[in-house]
Amino acid sequence: MLAHAFQQLINGLALGSVYGLIAIGYTMVYGIIGMINFAHGDIYMVSAFIAVTSFTLLAALGITSVPLALLIVLVVAIVLTSAYGWSVERIAYRPLRGAPRLAPLISAIGMSIFLQNLVQVTQGARVKPIPPLLTGGIDLFTHDGVTVSFSYSQMLIIVVTLALMLGFTYLITRTSFGRQQRACEQDRTMTALLGINVDRTISLTFMIGAALAAVAGVLVTVYYGVVDFYIGFVAGIKAFTAAVLGGVGSLPGAMLGGLIIGLLEAFWAAYLSPEYKDVATFAILILVLMFRPSGLLGRPEVEKV
Repeated sequence: MLAHAFQQLINGLALGSVYGLIAIGYTMVYGIIGMINFAHGDIYMVSAFIAVTSFTLLAALGITSVPLALLIVLVVAIVLTSAYGWSVERIAYRPLRGAPRLAPLISAIGMSIFLQNLVQVTQGARVKPIPPLLTGGIDLFTHDGVTVSFSYSQMLIIVVTLALMLGFTYLITRTSFGRQQRACEQDRTMTALLGINVDRTISLTFMIGAALAAVAGVLVTVYYGVVDFYIGFVAGIKAFTAAVLGGVGSLPGAMLGGLIIGLLEAFWAAYLSPEYKDVATFAILILVLMFRPSGLLGRPEVEKV
């Protein structure tokens, strides 16, 4: 029992790290423009397909070094997916920035449907598998005949997530761009009067969120070895739940919410019913919205008058 629980803890931390990376994109966009980017999950899906295509091309070119292939695919996925994030902001959000909130919401949903269908038309409706890249791992201990293992792909996910969180925390708290972003979050009009390019700051925020989703897409592709055009919707909803659970607008809250959702999903699938693990996630979303709308680390919104 102990070994099984410890194994699910490792599985949940790896899965929660992916949800946390995607959730940061939601919470960044909400923090700076006060709207949820419902196309963000599909940006993550696009990055997964970019990763599959890139790995396939590298294999055809004879590049067999796994670290080199991972580095190349990460760079390609981040660059291309950031371009998608920039396009979403320019097409779906910037023209409607002064409109009622329902308008950009519908626009984002339309962009989500467009990206799903674009990938389905260009890549086909079938799942896209790749050969295993990282096999094996470290056996931590054995208890009651059950061996707890920590796979190399899980190590990669957790280490990359920790590194990105540290780097991103420094970016937001210690750099000029972080100060500009926080200023836009507080008052975009006053920020523009101070000479800060608000449009550029918002566009860069969308691109950074998309880059984090790109990293998550590559890591998931390496971890599971298969993707399809529907994964963006499911992962996007769970990451949105993680952002709400942690507190929309709070970056530590987004990662905390992702870890909680990942652990909940892992333990629910192991000890209760794997068919209903998604129901548990959405039940958490409903409960949080009912009893703590600001989330675990979020702050209640104060309406400016």
